[in-house]
Amino acid sequence: MDIVIIEDEELAARRLEGMIRTIDPQIKVLAKLESIEEAVNWFNHHPEPDLILLDIHLEDGLSFTIFEKVTVKSPIIFTTAFDEYAIQAFKLKSIDYLLKPVTQEDLEAAIRKYKDWNASNSQTIDVHALYDIIARKNKVYKNRFSVTVGQKIRTIAVEEIAYFCSEEGITFMVCRDHKEYSIDYSLDKLINELDPVQFFRINRQFIISLKAIGNVHIFPKSRLKLEMVPPSRYEIFVSIDRVVKFKEWLDS
Repeated sequence: MDIVIIEDEELAARRLEGMIRTIDPQIKVLAKLESIEEAVNWFNHHPEPDLILLDIHLEDGLSFTIFEKVTVKSPIIFTTAFDEYAIQAFKLKSIDYLLKPVTQEDLEAAIRKYKDWNASNSQTIDVHALYDIIARKNKVYKNRFSVTVGQKIRTIAVEEIAYFCSEEGITFMVCRDHKEYSIDYSLDKLINELDPVQFFRINRQFIISLKAIGNVHIFPKSRLKLEMVPPSRYEIFVSIDRVVKFKEWLDS
């Protein structure tokens, strides 16, 4: 088995190499790479290894950038210091993760898991999906809006917002206390500013908050009608093409 270690801390990389040799002297560490640039250059000039040990944070950025610049299909074991939210993603979308500081017992178990994974001809790791998760985790979302009320400016926390509605080119923010305000945002812009865990765009007219859903009514042909709190003056249906993603959002 051939392994490449991508780790920007020299001592950590040497320690991983030593543990690998102790676990199985037949395993070859082909390279220890410290940066995105070095990794891209190496993969452009060498065959892919059987396995990659990959640190998420490198000296020149997130290591996911490597796979935007060069095609690599080798399975990956991540070494990470990320919290439980991200770790759950690694469990689902990678062979394994190793929480730093890496122990020999954990590394040996991960390599054993790789061998089982490889024997079962499992699918290639979805690195891009993992990148999206980490990027979303690091992004700072909008947590309040300022609105003009008469001659005053009021600040509205996102926790107070039930949904956003677009009417004739004007976007309205409807709060949980039934108050409504016009804001200078399109729904297209808003959906990129709001936390996707809490808000979902169900159709062209509405972005809704999870906390404001009263009931979801099932109609024929997989149509879903939402009962919101506070109630909307419109009937609110989830667009047919967004029903599956909406259900996934509710379930997540």
